[in-house]
Amino acid sequence: MTRSTTYYPEPKISQFLYASKWMAPFYLIVRVYVGWAWLSSGWGKVQNPAWVGSDAGTAVRGYLNGAIARSQGDNPTVSLWYAWIIENIFLPAAPLMSYMVALGEVAIGIALILGLLTGAAAFFGGLMNVAFMLAGTLSSNPVLFMLSTWLVLAWRVAGWYGLDRWVLPMLGAPKGDFDDDSVAGRTRTTTA
Repeated sequence: MTRSTTYYPEPKISQFLYASKWMAPFYLIVRVYVGWAWLSSGWGKVQNPAWVGSDAGTAVRGYLNGAIARSQGDNPTVSLWYAWIIENIFLPAAPLMSYMVALGEVAIGIALILGLLTGAAAFFGGLMNVAFMLAGTLSSNPVLFMLSTWLVLAWRVAGWYGLDRWVLPMLGAPKGDFDDDSVAGRTRTTTA
């Protein structure tokens, strides 16, 4: 059986914004900024016994109860479905959630600052931003989510000035055929 696969060219603007080494300095600044935001937030939590330690879960429980309260009244800022998840899944696991949030923020911050698995770190950071926004907390979450989305889209070059420059090829990431015009629009035939 013969199979034909067609490769469609990536738009030039997309190549430049998300795959060009010329944009790597921009993503270095974005990556370190977002990483520092996560690291500083997580570090404060790791040093607080209400997050990590003898009273783990206390701070998360207070935050989650506040989110449930924001789901009620005339102008709720938290959806009822998310309040149900908070009440039935997150609150019973408050000590575990506390450790996961604090240590996750530190790990995401370190990974982004070092440029280590930048796309994955930015994805999980953005996921936490969305969870915080769904719980009714705006703060810096919309901006960090937007910047994390850019880092996920630019995963090929966002860590160029970091450990990804060496780690991604070792993990088998694409070598960058997207920069080669001969790849655009070609068809490859394989046999199965």
